[in-house]
Amino acid sequence: MHQGERSERSRTAILDAALELFSHRGYGATSMRDVAGKAGLSTGSVYHHFHDKEAIFQTLLEQFYAITTRADFPINVALDQSARFDDFERLADAAREVLERWRSHVALFYVDAVEFDGRHIQRYYSELAARFEQFAVANRERLHLDEHLRHDVPAAAALLFATCVFIYYFSVEALFGVERQLGIATPDATRLIAGILRRGMLREPTTSVARA
Repeated sequence: MHQGERSERSRTAILDAALELFSHRGYGATSMRDVAGKAGLSTGSVYHHFHDKEAIFQTLLEQFYAITTRADFPINVALDQSARFDDFERLADAAREVLERWRSHVALFYVDAVEFDGRHIQRYYSELAARFEQFAVANRERLHLDEHLRHDVPAAAALLFATCVFIYYFSVEALFGVERQLGIATPDATRLIAGILRRGMLREPTTSVARA
């Protein structure tokens, strides 16, 4: 094996080990020695690849950020393959898949919020609106956004809101183990959420008819 291949394997082992430890123990409770032991490497080898523990943590977040921009990321696939804007069930399935495949990465967002005041994830969230705006502009006609949405509801904000609702729902289920967080089974809950996103939750106001 060439030196470059060995180095890349060591780096991957470090990131995999750190991801498991950070997502289960937290950042502060994990040491560089812990990461080295989990990776099967010396502490010196870990420092050779990353100058400190925070560099590993930030690399893991950047790793997930890059994944979310790929065409095969489930949310992106769901949005690209939907024939209409309100295909929320497809979006819910995509959100569930994200938490199944990248549960540990999503857990790092909570770790960052608690232990770093969200310092590392601020850029990710601050750029989401622009990313959804680009998608909305490019797909406005295909998804018939102007036909589906009220004139006072920006398309990008609507798409981002719907996505975040389902990501949050499945985050609570996957990370906290709460399977009936709305008091009903998940399939019923996703249908309920989809219905609220389509029609709202309030009745139409009634007009009082004055008596003659």
